[in-house]
Amino acid sequence: MKIVVLEKNSVGDDVDMRSMDGLGELIIYPNTLQDQIAERVQDADVVVINKCRMNAETIGNARKLKLIAVFATGYDVVDLKYCEERGIAVANVRGYSTDSVAQHTIALALSLLEKLSYYDNYVKSGAYSEQEFFCHMGEPFRDLQDKTWGIVGMGNIGSKVAKIAEALGCRVIYYSTTGNHDVPGYERVTMDELCARSDVLSVHCPLTDTTRGMIDRAFLQKMKSSAILVNVARGPIVREDALLWALENQVIAGAGLDVLSREPMDKENPLYGYQDSRKLIITPHMAWGSIEARQRLVEETARNIQAFQNGEARNLVTGRRS
Repeated sequence: MKIVVLEKNSVGDDVDMRSMDGLGELIIYPNTLQDQIAERVQDADVVVINKCRMNAETIGNARKLKLIAVFATGYDVVDLKYCEERGIAVANVRGYSTDSVAQHTIALALSLLEKLSYYDNYVKSGAYSEQEFFCHMGEPFRDLQDKTWGIVGMGNIGSKVAKIAEALGCRVIYYSTTGNHDVPGYERVTMDELCARSDVLSVHCPLTDTTRGMIDRAFLQKMKSSAILVNVARGPIVREDALLWALENQVIAGAGLDVLSREPMDKENPLYGYQDSRKLIITPHMAWGSIEARQRLVEETARNIQAFQNGEARNLVTGRRS
């Protein structure tokens, strides 16, 4: 069985790939451009991808192809209808990055609440060395104890964040974007209540027609002026022009983003060039990618391939060739 990995770099060059040894003839490409896909997969039995598009144009001549294994949870780059017609199975990996994303959520919130960028810059600028007093409190910060942490989307990641927030002394409330998701032990509230009560509000829901652009001016205006917004879900959930307006006009205290409407960030993004890290921290879609999470991703993908070889339907999104 010939296994072609098209995007090794998507999981980093610090991740051990030995879990795929022995599964078949293994060919690994660091990266693959769209116009290189068809040639590289034409003799493959299994193709491992992340963002490479799998459709009639790219895999139409891959007559031996039996399985597309995705280095991700999302598989929107795969034409599932075409794969079903061809009898090509598709397998993804779920839950591998829950701990990593939850940790990054907390890190963004704490960095903003503690004004860490300001204090770090104050010391490194030499200003601290010039003062006479032992401490400096140039930017006020607050305890999380007894504050309210609001969550949009109480799936695996949202639930993990809720547990950490509780451990930090927060009351946790949540909003269900579907309106029918009840989580025992936590108070479900309306969107208006979520905005009005949250001191920290973190977003962990999928991007749907309902959630696209959900966090707009009207949403932000309902939040506390002292509140922090964190989005580690999908960029288009937040209207970036509205967020810029909210930050510039002190409508909210700050925001931490790991996702943007277009990635990589382009110069037309309203937030491009906003330099005040006391109020805005943006990271480059890396919350999912701790070393441990990426290693789990590779190992789970290897298990998916091995299970498929053994006739087992492990993490299959579509069925297998008979």
